[in-house]
Amino acid sequence: MNKKRCEVCGSSHTVKNGVRKGVQLYKCQDCGYQFRAGTEVCEGVLWDAYQQEKQTIKELSSRFGMSVATVKRRLHAIKREWVQPPLSGEGFVHLDVTYWGRSFGVLLALDSQTGKALYMAFVKSETVKDYEDAVSSIKGRGYSIRGLIIDGKQSLFKAFSEYHIQMCQFHMKQIIRRYLTLNPKMHASKGLKNLVDRLHNADEADFKKDYQAWKEKWEGTIGHKSLHKDGKMHYTHQRLRAAMNSLNFYLPYLFSYQREDCKGMPNTNNKIEGTFTDLKKNLNNHSGLTQENSKRFISGFFLALNGD
Repeated sequence: MNKKRCEVCGSSHTVKNGVRKGVQLYKCQDCGYQFRAGTEVCEGVLWDAYQQEKQTIKELSSRFGMSVATVKRRLHAIKREWVQPPLSGEGFVHLDVTYWGRSFGVLLALDSQTGKALYMAFVKSETVKDYEDAVSSIKGRGYSIRGLIIDGKQSLFKAFSEYHIQMCQFHMKQIIRRYLTLNPKMHASKGLKNLVDRLHNADEADFKKDYQAWKEKWEGTIGHKSLHKDGKMHYTHQRLRAAMNSLNFYLPYLFSYQREDCKGMPNTNNKIEGTFTDLKKNLNNHSGLTQENSKRFISGFFLALNGD
């Protein structure tokens, strides 16, 4: 006789225990747990419905004919732990961090061609050492890094000076807009914003030529100083200068992708940003998770991303 197994202890010492709403109930004689008859749902199917299909606990309960408590218990029993995967080959690597709150984040490295995770770690804050650990781990597992795509943490450009580095052009535009606003009033600011807005279609030599022409045209405005309340002379248009200084710093890294030895290198971090967006949409569908459960969910997300 094919007896029902207990969903809690796995025992086959179960007996029928009445009918409720037309559904046969069973009771485990070993642990006393009572459960309903229904199609056995394997661990993988339940987890995929929860994570990839974004179904809530209540939706899973209805779909699989299990109580809410049983769904929670079975999900909690599913182990999803990220282990840095074995690697081979070479390519360009996206590096970035995303956060939930101030002290819980994920540092991620993605292969630019496949979109698979090369490295993932939970971090409390974004430090250079965290990034160095990621790059060291990727190299140590057999992957040759042709170049890095990052989005603006200035200390990283010095730390990874041995690599080809592409500054994300989208983030460069955001930095300039943050300083100058979306609709700057000054002609000099408008000129700089318009120049950077054309960045993604620009050739390196032409862009540098146009940028130099802008600096020469607005030299007086850029260098103008005013007497402040402290009795000292300060630059009048500080936000304009801040935007210019930021562009000066990142300019050597904005067109790495156009160089001969960087063919195939992306000019933005859009791939990793899109991955983070998908992750957050999935995770936000299950509000109220503890940090431990969030880590398990996130680990499961990247395991699925890599086809594991």
